[in-house]
Amino acid sequence: MKSVLFSIALVIFTMYGCKENAAEDVNAFIGYGQMPNIAKDKKGNLHIVYGSGDSIWYAASTDDGEHFSPPDLVATLAELAASHTRGPQIAATTDGLLITACSNKGDIFSYIKSGEGDWKQSARVNDVDTAAKENLMSLASFENRAFSVWLDLRDGNNKIFGASSTDGGKTWSRNILLYASPDTTVCECCKPSVVMNENKVYVMFRNWLKGNRDLYMITSEDSGAVFGEAQKLGNGSWALKGCPMDGGALVINDEGNAETVWTRKGIIYSCKPGKEEAEIGMGKSCTMETVNGNNVYAWVENGDIIVLTHHGMKKNLGKGHLPVLKSLHNDNVLCVWENDKKIHKLVLEL
Repeated sequence: MKSVLFSIALVIFTMYGCKENAAEDVNAFIGYGQMPNIAKDKKGNLHIVYGSGDSIWYAASTDDGEHFSPPDLVATLAELAASHTRGPQIAATTDGLLITACSNKGDIFSYIKSGEGDWKQSARVNDVDTAAKENLMSLASFENRAFSVWLDLRDGNNKIFGASSTDGGKTWSRNILLYASPDTTVCECCKPSVVMNENKVYVMFRNWLKGNRDLYMITSEDSGAVFGEAQKLGNGSWALKGCPMDGGALVINDEGNAETVWTRKGIIYSCKPGKEEAEIGMGKSCTMETVNGNNVYAWVENGDIIVLTHHGMKKNLGKGHLPVLKSLHNDNVLCVWENDKKIHKLVLEL
């Protein structure tokens, strides 16, 4: 009888004894899935997309990330790519919201949502069938324009391709070649990055030149119609036969210029184009965000999510991988990450 009573008491304690922590866990949990990506609209509302199986899910916050809406099914895409840095991307335009998602076969589809309307599939991004077989892509927007970049295999070797939209993702331009490595291919398993500001489009990717897996950046001054020469980032190089599967991230600072973060030999570096790289930590899967003129970084170190603030303070958020950051109205930052196929979030005071 005592053992029965003890078991009942244990169940009750498990259910109710840690009520405050349970509430915190509920608020920090967004949904079941992988590969979260974030966008913020001009009103400051936050929008998250992620994948689960063949389903694309979306959630929103109107209170600086304190609470998110119940996940909403955007669409079902057969063989959705949503793991290993491959996943749906989201951007906010003046026309509404835009999501791109890639199938394992290598086709990139776009979905749009205007006002309070439902999600609708729009145009396919790649104009050659199954050209994006690596499923590695990124999306950026400015006003009603958007730009998508991806690793493309249409000619047999991985190159950096892109396409633009001038109507919030309803239609996409003819695909253009942004960069082809003279050594046959760019790095095969590293996700490229893209950001937009006014008429500028910045694209960062990991190259493969003379055996080195270094980060390069290319820039367009005319909204992505034409890109200049590729510029190597940092002074050092990484001779590597395999692929690190780590593409880094870039942002636009308050002066309208690009800043980057990436890893080399397990060391995390921040780097302004044309400047020497600066070591900021150890780990992988790094990302960054600019908050009120200051850079905030996040990465994975020994299986934990680490955030580095502009004060030089490191915060350990616990187990997880693939963090993403987004600045908030109140000069704080939202960190969203994946752990055990669950999407988690935390608002960090800076």
